Amino acid sequence: MTETFSAKLGLVLKALSMSRGRLAADVGVDKSVVGRWVTGVVQPSSHNLSLITALVAQRVPSFTSLDWDRSLTSLAELLGVDPATIPGLDRPAPALPFTVLDQVQALTALRGAAYEGIFRSTRPFILQPGRFLHDHALIRMDPSGMLRLTMGAGGTVVHGWVLLLHNQLFCIAADVTSGSMLFGIFNGVATARAEVLDGLQLGSALDGGRTPTATAMLIERVRDLSDDPAADDRDFAELVAQNPVAPEGSISPAISAHLMRDIGPLQLALGGDLLLQMPLSRSLARGPAYDEEAARRTGG
Repeated sequence: MTETFSAKLGLVLKALSMSRGRLAADVGVDKSVVGRWVTGVVQPSSHNLSLITALVAQRVPSFTSLDWDRSLTSLAELLGVDPATIPGLDRPAPALPFTVLDQVQALTALRGAAYEGIFRSTRPFILQPGRFLHDHALIRMDPSGMLRLTMGAGGTVVHGWVLLLHNQLFCIAADVTSGSMLFGIFNGVATARAEVLDGLQLGSALDGGRTPTATAMLIERVRDLSDDPAADDRDFAELVAQNPVAPEGSISPAISAHLMRDIGPLQLALGGDLLLQMPLSRSLARGPAYDEEAARRTGG
């Protein structure tokens, strides 16, 4: 459903003569949110998807949540629309060839729950050397079975995916407003719940040349997801709206040294790193702290 949901929602709106504003009002979200659904920037949460399905069922009584898994042609027929009248319906949706997607999906089904939650990142502030920035990220299982990523700081939010492969997290996200993209590779954990992750982020600096810039990043869990996705979204929005610049002196010397290493030929000669790396031997990625008393009670 992930690749074509936006097209399916657009088809439903046209077939039912329903405007984006009407859908937004009925679901209880801002019109811009519906716009992002229709353009494919984000997908609705499971709660909002249930509300949309119920609205469609009021006009198409046989409609259920399973009908979102139909092909566009089948969905058009269910809605009483002649598929031949829909431009481009015979063309497949554009997609990048991704030969390891089956591996990603299998590992996400097995291990994805360990990475669901709301996290706070710490990374060097490029525009103010010596200072650090905090982003916040919401990672949640998508109805497609993939991990969806929403990440932001200072009110700016990017949307994308977390791809699990081996014991690493490969992240890709984009800001639809500026067209900027963000990439990351992070060390994963072998536990049932990730508390801390670290790795490297690649993106464009906010200078005039949009300079490609790589930084080390630490990610720490700040909140678990609840059974109310809308409440989680509100909590996340409040965190993203905060001042992202870490207060001076709030980052410990150990974390500062972990994120800000000297690299290059001179450092290599001294036993350091030639390139910016985050090897497992120095990674801070971990699960929950070991609780000796709890382990004794459970026999672990």
